[in-house]
Amino acid sequence: MLRIGFVGWRGMVGSVLMGRMIDEQDFQGFEPTFFTTSNVGGEGPDVGLDIPPLNDAYDISLLSSLDIIVTCQGGDYTKKVYPKIREVGWKGYWIDSASTLRMNDDSIIVLDPVNKNVIDAGLSSGIKAYVGGNCTVSLMLMALSGLFAEGIIEWISSMTYQAASGAGAKNMKELIAQIHVLGKASSALLDDPGSTAIAIDEVVTKELRSNSFPTTNFKAPLAGSVIPWIDSAMESGQTREEWKGFAETNKILQTKNPIPVDGVCVRVGAMRCHSQGLTIKLDRDMPLDELSEIIEKGNQWVKLVPNNMESTLKFLTPAAVNSTLTIPVGRLRKMLIGPEYITAFTVGDQLLWGAAEPIRRILNIIINYS
Repeated sequence: MLRIGFVGWRGMVGSVLMGRMIDEQDFQGFEPTFFTTSNVGGEGPDVGLDIPPLNDAYDISLLSSLDIIVTCQGGDYTKKVYPKIREVGWKGYWIDSASTLRMNDDSIIVLDPVNKNVIDAGLSSGIKAYVGGNCTVSLMLMALSGLFAEGIIEWISSMTYQAASGAGAKNMKELIAQIHVLGKASSALLDDPGSTAIAIDEVVTKELRSNSFPTTNFKAPLAGSVIPWIDSAMESGQTREEWKGFAETNKILQTKNPIPVDGVCVRVGAMRCHSQGLTIKLDRDMPLDELSEIIEKGNQWVKLVPNNMESTLKFLTPAAVNSTLTIPVGRLRKMLIGPEYITAFTVGDQLLWGAAEPIRRILNIIINYS
C-alpha cells in the first residue's frame, strides 16, 4: 500500500484540500501520514481513519520513506526540504501547491482538465515533481480551455481582479478589519437619513488615509479602494504576478509557439474569488455562437453566462461563485477594434481551481498511475 505524507494541511489551502478529499472520499487505498512544523506528537486531522500522532515535517529520514509527499506548507518549506530529500536519493513523487518548483525543467505544472496529456507524458518520462499553478493563470486556462484546445488564440490580455485570499489568510482578515473600521467610522452618518453621500465619503477617505488604518499586510487600503500591484517588480516593468501569465500558461500547455499573455494584476476587495476581464485576439474571424459552443464544451466546469444584466448579476460575481467549482464565463462579445477580437469576463474560486483542486486531482492521478 502506498504511503503518502501530508504537510501544511492546517493552512488555508491545506484545509480546503483536506475538505475536498473528505468530500470526495479520497482517503482510501493508501496509508496517510500527517506532518507538522510546530506540533510534533499532536493530534492529526479527522479524515475518518485512525492516524498516528503528528510527525516532524523536517524529519528527512521519515519523509524519504514515503512514496508521495503532498505539501501546502509554502515556498520556504519547499526550498529547505526538497533539495535535502532529493540529496538522500528519494525517488518518490513530490506534489506542491507553492510556486518554488513551478518553472524547473524537471517539474510539471498541473491542471489536468487542461493539460492531462502533458501530465501523462511527464509520468511516462519519470518526472517526479508536480506543482500547482498560479491561481489566475489556472482559472483563465479553465475558462478558455476550449479555445486553447482549438489552437485559435493568438494572444490574450488579462486584466485581473484578485481576491484577498490570494495574498493569504492574514490578508483576508485584514480586509474585514478595514471594512469594520470604515463601517464604524461612518455608522452615525449612515443612521442619519439626512446625511449626504459626500459627508460619508469625507469620513471614509479620512480613515483610509489615517496612519492607524490597518494595512500591515496589504501595505495600503483595500476596502474602499484597489491595489494595482501584486508581487515583486520585474525588469520588464511587470510585476511577477503579471509575468506568470505568459511563463506559466505556456509551460502548462507546453506550446510549441508561445502564446503572448499579459495584462495588469489588481487586488480588489473580494474575499476568495478571482475575476478577470479578457481581451482575446483570435487567429481568424469566427461566429460568436460557434465560439460560445467551443468555450462551454471546454470542460465540465465551465458555464457560459448569457450577456445580459440579469444573468451577469446572478451568476458572474465572486459572491455567486465562492466555494463552488463552477467557472462561469460571460460578457462574451465581439469587440469594435476588429472581428477577430473578443472580450469576456470570468470568475473562479481561488482556493479551489486556483489552488487545492489541481493538487487533489494530481494526487489521484499519481495514485492510479502507481
